[in-house]
Amino acid sequence: MRRLLTWLAALLLLVVCTFYLATRLNVNPTRSVGEVIDTFNGVHVFYNGGVGHVSERVLSPDGYNIGLKYQCVEFVKRYYYERFGHKMPMDRGHAKDFYNPSIKNGELNLERGLLQFSNGMGDMPKVEDLVVFSPWLLNRYGHVAIVSAVGADFVEVIQQNPGPFGSSRERYAIIFDTGTARIDHPRLLGWLRRPPPPELARLGRMT
Repeated sequence: MRRLLTWLAALLLLVVCTFYLATRLNVNPTRSVGEVIDTFNGVHVFYNGGVGHVSERVLSPDGYNIGLKYQCVEFVKRYYYERFGHKMPMDRGHAKDFYNPSIKNGELNLERGLLQFSNGMGDMPKVEDLVVFSPWLLNRYGHVAIVSAVGADFVEVIQQNPGPFGSSRERYAIIFDTGTARIDHPRLLGWLRRPPPPELARLGRMT
């Protein structure tokens, strides 16, 4: 029995070490960390290698925290900063923290300075919305991406750090199985959107 426990402990240690290395090293010989692999509206998507790989923090010239190279959060915050000059009042946090379940559908998420919508409530995302995914077994931080296209029956996102062999673009079907439109992805929580100009002005006075 003791020998069996020793073998199981050794196996568990091997699995943990393998997972740790695989998520932090670049195991794709065709790509280099920092390589531009996609671009949307002039904003680049960089290759990160293992999903757990982290290098330096990116700051704007005036000190706004954009995020850690080349994580998914860094891309979406850089996208909103470069495209719209948008700075999130809460400039820290993991991907999962972008979605606040206590906020009602269509209301303002003050921490992010964006309107928040929930998947399955009937609304559909628009191009350039920021999509939020919940954590899962192999990723406790969640994931974020930008909507790059919306069709009659699909939503496409562009993302950074999908893994060494993942694609920068993914499409998800729009379904109506509950009588209300929703995006067919089990971990897609919802999306954030820039408020219209009057709401932006009000937010500016509050922050």
